Amino acid sequence: MNNKFDALKDDDSGDHDQDNCSPKDGEKEKNDEEEKDSNTTKTKVCIWQTDRQTEQGLTVDNCARLLQAVVPGAGEHPLQYNYSFWYSRRTPGRPASTQSYEQNIKQIGSFASVEQFWRFYSHMIRPSDMTGHSDFHLFKEGIKPMWEDDANKSGGKWIIRLRKGLASRCWENLILAMLGEQFMVGEEICGAVVSVRFQEDIISIWNKTASDQATTARIRDTLRRVLNLPPNTIMEYKMHTDSIKAWEDFHGLVNASGGR
Repeated sequence: MNNKFDALKDDDSGDHDQDNCSPKDGEKEKNDEEEKDSNTTKTKVCIWQTDRQTEQGLTVDNCARLLQAVVPGAGEHPLQYNYSFWYSRRTPGRPASTQSYEQNIKQIGSFASVEQFWRFYSHMIRPSDMTGHSDFHLFKEGIKPMWEDDANKSGGKWIIRLRKGLASRCWENLILAMLGEQFMVGEEICGAVVSVRFQEDIISIWNKTASDQATTARIRDTLRRVLNLPPNTIMEYKMHTDSIKAWEDFHGLVNASGGR
């Protein structure tokens, strides 16, 4: 994709080996003290890759510093909006309440410039390398990747189901188009999600107003273009209110049957 993101991409932003999630010796004592928050600690460490050229993985301390990087640095190229990366993972087949779902979503960090984006992205594992039931979320700062968030609750999302092996490239093209304001729909875009599943992967882009058919159509057409989708690709638009109702109906049946 020919845009400023490619031109400013770090040289070390290619694929790397996944971090083995083991704490360094000097960090062991600190990690022991943070045992009560082990899920957050593991999230911050395990999603990063080790940079072989610089031999500097993003440790918990480095993540904490990046979490504070929410204004463009001197000489950096500011984005139109600030964004936050989020990560979630759950055990498939285990119904979750809204509260537990919210607790399971971990914020990786926020960024305000092109350079800060690449600082995160170049060290994150690619979706195709993730296992299990995992999700990456990239949303405008201040918007949680939840249907019930005020910015999302009246909106919906375009959904594309991918065969295994395509998620990494499609995710990269999608988020670069979103950060580069290629959708041209003002403030309508809320964020994007890539969901890694066992049989398939799913990408989606969320917008604020499901009832605005002209806007949702423009998002669909732009999505088809930036992902270079074949004409026969199935694209589904789903309103968040429908998702919430389906979720409530499903969990009502589970609870009625005694399941959890």
